[in-house]
Amino acid sequence: MADDLSYLPGILAEIAEVAGLDAALKLAAEKGGQTVYIPSHADDGHWLTDTVGREAAAAICELYRVRNTGGRFLIPIAREASARRALVKALENGASARQAAAASGLHERTAFRTRARLKSKDPRQGDLF
Repeated sequence: MADDLSYLPGILAEIAEVAGLDAALKLAAEKGGQTVYIPSHADDGHWLTDTVGREAAAAICELYRVRNTGGRFLIPIAREASARRALVKALENGASARQAAAASGLHERTAFRTRARLKSKDPRQGDLF
């Protein structure tokens, strides 16, 4: 479940693949609902570097670099993605499905399904897809 990024909206899934889930969710929290310019390179002190860190910012800039320029992108708000992340963390930390649902603001049934998926995944086996 932790590697499944299908619940992230478009650009955030792309960013999570190259810069990590934390970077994608930080970007959504800071700039969600806004159109931002992602440059071809972000120096220290740039909003992107300040938001996600130097390494993640470099990966994001590289992803969206076109020749020597960047681009404008609408960053999704992604409230549900953040809630799902909180749900998984709570379950992984030993919370019951009901406690995890309450902590994340998601439905109790979602917590039970997520807990079942987490339990059925054998950490010794890789994903086929």
